[in-house]
Order: sequence, then C-alpha cells, then structure tokens
Amino acid sequence: MSLLRVLLAIFFPPLSVIGKGCGSIVIVFLLTLCGWVPGVIAALVILNNPDR
Repeated sequence: MSLLRVLLAIFFPPLSVIGKGCGSIVIVFLLTLCGWVPGVIAALVILNNPDR
C-alpha cells in the first residue's frame, strides 16, 4: 500500500481503488455516498487486502 493510495483513500476513496476492479469501485462509491467514513474504511480494507 503506497502513500499516494492511502492519501487518495482518505480524500477520495473511489479513486484509490481504481486498479482493484469495477466491483470494488462501485462498493466504495456507494459507501462514500452513505457517509465519508464508511467509504474511507472500505477503501483502506480493499487496499490492504493482499489477495487482489
């Protein structure tokens, strides 16, 4: 997880998971619409997952 991705996850969560697939982008975008904090948490979890 690079510093740039972490900063993107904090300021604009959907942009930080752009390389993880369309499903991840949609999930993070919807959670960000529900509230900023759930979107940030989801983005950080997706970025921290080494399987993808």
